[in-house]
Amino acid sequence: MIELTKGGAYLVNGTEVVEDSAEASKIIESMTGLAPVKEDAAKQTMAYSILKAHNTSDNMEQLRIRFDKLTSHDITYVGIIQTARASGLEKFPMPYVLTNCHNSLCAVGGTINEDDHMFGLTCAKRYGGVYVPPHQAVIHQFAREMLAGGGKMILGSDSHTRYGALGTMAMGEGGPELVKQLLNKTYDIKMPGVIGVYMTGKPVPGVGPQDIALAIIGAVFANGYVNNKVMEFVGPGVANLSVDYRIGVDVMTTETTCLSSIWVTDDQVKEFYEIHGRSEDFAYLAPGSVAYYDGMIKIELDKIKPMIAMPFHPSNTYTIEELNANLMDILDDCEKKALVSLDGAVDFTLKDKVINGKLYVEQGIIAGCAGGGFENICDAADILKGASIGPDEFTLSVYPASTPIYMELVKNGAVASLMETGAIVKTAFCGPCFGAGDTPANNAFSIRHSTRNFPNREGSKLQSGQIASVALMDARSIAATAANKGFLTAATDIDVNYTKPKYFFDKNIYANRVFDSKGVADPSVEIKFGPNIKDWPKMEALTDNLILKVVSEIHDPVTTTDELIPSGETSSYRSNPLKLAEFALSRKDPAYVGRAKEVQKAEYARVEGKDPGEAFAEIAPVIEKINTFVCPKLSAGDYGIGSTIFAVKPGDGSAREQAASCQKVLGGWANIANEYATKRYRSNLINWGMLPFLINEGDLPFKNGDYLFIPNIKQAIIEKATEIKAYVVGDEMEPFVLKMGDLTDDEREIILKGCLINYYRG
Repeated sequence: MIELTKGGAYLVNGTEVVEDSAEASKIIESMTGLAPVKEDAAKQTMAYSILKAHNTSDNMEQLRIRFDKLTSHDITYVGIIQTARASGLEKFPMPYVLTNCHNSLCAVGGTINEDDHMFGLTCAKRYGGVYVPPHQAVIHQFAREMLAGGGKMILGSDSHTRYGALGTMAMGEGGPELVKQLLNKTYDIKMPGVIGVYMTGKPVPGVGPQDIALAIIGAVFANGYVNNKVMEFVGPGVANLSVDYRIGVDVMTTETTCLSSIWVTDDQVKEFYEIHGRSEDFAYLAPGSVAYYDGMIKIELDKIKPMIAMPFHPSNTYTIEELNANLMDILDDCEKKALVSLDGAVDFTLKDKVINGKLYVEQGIIAGCAGGGFENICDAADILKGASIGPDEFTLSVYPASTPIYMELVKNGAVASLMETGAIVKTAFCGPCFGAGDTPANNAFSIRHSTRNFPNREGSKLQSGQIASVALMDARSIAATAANKGFLTAATDIDVNYTKPKYFFDKNIYANRVFDSKGVADPSVEIKFGPNIKDWPKMEALTDNLILKVVSEIHDPVTTTDELIPSGETSSYRSNPLKLAEFALSRKDPAYVGRAKEVQKAEYARVEGKDPGEAFAEIAPVIEKINTFVCPKLSAGDYGIGSTIFAVKPGDGSAREQAASCQKVLGGWANIANEYATKRYRSNLINWGMLPFLINEGDLPFKNGDYLFIPNIKQAIIEKATEIKAYVVGDEMEPFVLKMGDLTDDEREIILKGCLINYYRG
């Protein structure tokens, strides 16, 4: 089904895989007449060619990338533009699309969501951008339809920014990376590794793109096989997948923790661009005749079965067949995982969903950038045609990913077929994916063709004693389950005539409603600021020394950005840094905010020239011990006071910068981790002036509530030190070592200045 090579591999003529070995060169020479040079063959990937075309430096090992286009949604664009404005923004230097698909429910939080939308519209006019009104399209579907281009690069402030199936290398990053592009700076990374994804065969009817994606995620997430690398989809099996199907697989590559993705393109992709009236944006892409990859994922598409990712992660995968055959054992395993994910805060079980040996679910959702595609919904409608979802607990909601898709589904009768069953068809909205729409009942179980199933991401609130859970599935098996009135069913278990209607794109839908400045800025436009839109608070530069209190200690194997700053209704406050910060770690460590704010009192006093010990009595004996044992003449101007958290592996999931910025707003100076789950979370820390410390697994000399003293930290950053001496402040000063991973010169300067805003202000 899926096989991972243990080492690198060559792809010869786009069709044959030769694993790297002592004999590889001879084998390839017998096939091509030429013996390959590995270094040259590594330059024959599509990824290398695209990165080279966008690299502004003369060094392909240290890339400085300028993107062709940018895109953000209404959770992130206010903070991005506010940061850029504070740093001197005058005009968007490249196409920048502002979509409104997250904070679309304008009854949540009063006027603040629509206030953000008006901010976005006026900024698009003032700075020369594109504004997509609410309910028109989810961010990634609009990008597929209107932005993608062969060989191009797009940067988005949403982690699922993936358009590789259309020949576009796209990346999802935290907002500060978009700010850099808006200020004509570059995206600086080392040349990433490239992993081939070699596909053969053809999926059997009933197996959809989410099934392929979940199988891949299950195979590569835990072992980090593609972590921060580019996934390059090749092989004869690609031609057996429609473009819509490829898109559905591609968007889920984010859940592997890869950096980006790219696919070979063909006449089917060419037709996609023609349908959307953009034939000039198509380009044929393929690797060279002999291309070298750092690893190869081999997928036999015809052997993939309908999949399910059980709570609480997309990598917790099983075939539906396997789940049904081992139901109670797998549900028992879910309960054990819940003890870790939920910290025992509530009782969690799915065993009460087992009725007569079958698993019953209360809700089905087909939505967003992963599930809301045309073919997904058409196939679901074919499965459900003439059926009934029943009058019991089970509900089904379907969200087409864009209004043009919705219109075509209305015209071809799919919407009527779905609604007749009892399903509800709604507008383009990302809410079900991040916890702001269709929140299930307490203890309910939802199956969704969406992107993530992290704890409480479906909208329940652990701190209120609520728990619901999500399993990820393909739209086809969700429809089969709906036809079976909520009892889990694989789409391959039912007989269906898939009609496969042709898609027609109506360009007038966007032409009549989307504001497009055509890149022309109008400085006379006044930006509309709602009362919830606030500037970033002042942030201090890095001091010579640091006193840090550990205010949260997390030992989960992986900590998601959802746990660092919750998704859902809190997104309404994303334009108000101080208000949003009140929610930081609220679902993981409710005491975090209070602890951090107590320490912050001492820092405020220090900055104002007052005695920190008077503002926060707990700090006085800490400073006294530091003066006694380490730095006899340490004065208030020599040190900063703040907080830090420890987490084993933080940062999986969303690109949202607020996972880091909320900590900074509350006085955070650093994170300490065994490793960082994603490059984008580490970058967010750095861009907000926070130190991304590393400590060896098992070498944890401190606990929650301890104070740490890090002398000469400023000098260590300047001198590019990789190991930094620190102390646990106790009865004695216990020394230990923190490590610092690679930092670019710009990243060091950002940390020294205290944040990206300070860096650009000079």
